[in-house]
Amino acid sequence: YKKESIEAQLEVLKAQINPHFLFNNLSVLSSLVYIDQDKAVEFINQFSKVYRYVIESNNKELVTLNTEMEFIQSYIFLLKIRFGDNINFYIQVDTAYHNYLVPPMALEIILENTIKHNEVSIEKPLLVNIETTKQNYLSISNNLQLRNDVEKGTQLGLKNIKQRYLHYTDQPVNIEKKNNQFMVQIPLLPKQ
Repeated sequence: YKKESIEAQLEVLKAQINPHFLFNNLSVLSSLVYIDQDKAVEFINQFSKVYRYVIESNNKELVTLNTEMEFIQSYIFLLKIRFGDNINFYIQVDTAYHNYLVPPMALEIILENTIKHNEVSIEKPLLVNIETTKQNYLSISNNLQLRNDVEKGTQLGLKNIKQRYLHYTDQPVNIEKKNNQFMVQIPLLPKQ
């Protein structure tokens, strides 16, 4: 029952994310085709990798951190084309954690929330850090520069991640907002 409930919640969340994500990327692609055809081809390749992962991970409860990070590299490529130098990613994932497990698309949900709620501009570039910690966590943090035009969030994505983790571990998903930084830490689960 718990598994079915979690899967249903994930499906609802994916249904909310995918149309918005699809629309934004198709808009970027339509512009890119006229500006740089080679980059448009690479964009299509990375876009297809992202969607392939969404479809293939649909029936998986957990994936390795390495698999999730390969997906995130394609996702970041799309974001960098869309936002250019207005968004920067610093990734330090220790290879010792590559075989640890995470729920699929957990990192994408966190990154999507980061972009949705923060200003991303030349004047205020968004800086996102993704790194492993010695406490077996993956930490995702960003400089906090909240947008004025965004409605108060339901935190459905973060609630979903927390509920998915409850099925696998007692370790909490840590969410912290202090000073000018927002951070989410998700547990890295050892293979059993």
